[in-house]
Amino acid sequence: MSAPAPSSPVVVDAEPLPRQEEVLTDEALAFVAELHRRFTPRRAGLLARRAERRAEIARTSTLDFLPETAAIRADDSWKVAPSPAALNDRRVEITGPTDRKMTINALNSGAKIWLADFEDASAPTWENVVTGQLNLIDAYTRAIDFTDPSSGKSYALKPDEELATVVMRPRGWHLNERHLLVDGEQVPGAFVDFGLYFFHNAQRLLDLGKGPYFYLPKTESHLEARLWNDVFVFAQDYVGVPQGTIRATVLIETITAAYEMEEILYELRDHASGLNAGRWDYLFSIVKNFRDGGPKFVLPDRNAVTMTAPFMRAYTELLVRTCHKRGAHAIGGMAAFIPSRRDEEVNKVAFEKVKADKDREAGDGFDGSWVAHPDLVPIALASFDAVLGEKPNQKDRMREDVDVKAADLIAVDSLHARPTYPGLVNAVQVGIRYIEAWLRGLGAVAIFNLMEDAATAEISRSQIWQWINADVEFENGERATPELARKIAAEELENIRAEIGADAFAAGHWQQAHDLLLEVALDADYADFLTLPAYEQLKG
Repeated sequence: MSAPAPSSPVVVDAEPLPRQEEVLTDEALAFVAELHRRFTPRRAGLLARRAERRAEIARTSTLDFLPETAAIRADDSWKVAPSPAALNDRRVEITGPTDRKMTINALNSGAKIWLADFEDASAPTWENVVTGQLNLIDAYTRAIDFTDPSSGKSYALKPDEELATVVMRPRGWHLNERHLLVDGEQVPGAFVDFGLYFFHNAQRLLDLGKGPYFYLPKTESHLEARLWNDVFVFAQDYVGVPQGTIRATVLIETITAAYEMEEILYELRDHASGLNAGRWDYLFSIVKNFRDGGPKFVLPDRNAVTMTAPFMRAYTELLVRTCHKRGAHAIGGMAAFIPSRRDEEVNKVAFEKVKADKDREAGDGFDGSWVAHPDLVPIALASFDAVLGEKPNQKDRMREDVDVKAADLIAVDSLHARPTYPGLVNAVQVGIRYIEAWLRGLGAVAIFNLMEDAATAEISRSQIWQWINADVEFENGERATPELARKIAAEELENIRAEIGADAFAAGHWQQAHDLLLEVALDADYADFLTLPAYEQLKG
């Protein structure tokens, strides 16, 4: 690959890492710099548009399908590009960060797809950003192995034909990468993650019979999808691969994007692969956007909002219908359970819930679904095998019976569950424990037998904020107040100290995590993303 030298310096503002020169080549950095110069101004305009739209929702407490794009929705003639062979069967996808052990285990897991995550399951330390890229390069060149220093167990790749296909997820539009500066400005993390991965691996993946495939997170509008499409067109020309080589699956994990699913596919139609239903970020987005909307938008405990809730069912069924109408894959949500090595009864109950969830998705017409742990792959596989058989997907199932109105997607009050005091305790517990791990550089964390990532921390802190601002009264007669949240948080710190011991407590970031959770949960000025103030405190 050839590339022009940057016309002004690209500054890497970080301590050198082993083998970083294999990732941070002059040519790769020149490509990232070109992405930044061409597209960051448009990204800034789209972030400003998000704020304007949020203000409009605060004023009206409603959303609707866009009148200006009605012709796109009404035109039945257009479809997304045909699926490449490597992405045609997506019945089970495993998700996780790109550390060395996870890279090997995910590729070997038996899942059809691995979502290699530089976003919510990865704390964006510079080491994680660079070594994650190295691990993927090493995987594609079969130069990867790993020996666990604590157990002595060794890990190596299975034969190529048994490995999952990689779909890489870069960071969302809102996050910068402070360690990479172009013209004195921080480069958006999305361009760093996408740019380095695409530059180094596009041709390599084509040579392997696959391609550069991406999950696009936190998308809020079809205009944001249009920006990604323009990035893809430029990037493919820049490195000299055919147009349409890239395929992208968009996470419909914001409430505004749920009203623009068809338009998002239309903007990306030459590069689109599908849409995914991302539960926790979707709920977080509802709280964020309708936090001024009064009691009818108050969510109950997060675990009480299942995918069978009427407003969640409207969202998932609309997604399946939209995808299949346009020839795209519909990918279902996460099974986050982490099996216990000590309690088979816990596993039995959880496995039954996972099976019921995956049976429902397969029955609803989804073409695949997510799991967080290799032990869940066979369960999800069985659910989809039972419906698909030898077929790679069920895109021929059009779901024309689905008729979702604009109001159905925000009918939060159709769910009769209420916030509970134990729900508040759980939100505080998960928030503190996750943020502490994130500040140590861990983005995917097992907490109470569930794999938590930044999305679950976002819904936890958002629910604390919402319940306090809505003056919720719990079943025990207590009201949600800042004082009550502080009391529960202080008790949780003491519980953690007793649980792990004084030395381990002192070695962690527990007080810092406690303080940060309370900051984003109690401040009157609601932070758009927890990871923005958290990134300022992240070392490395």
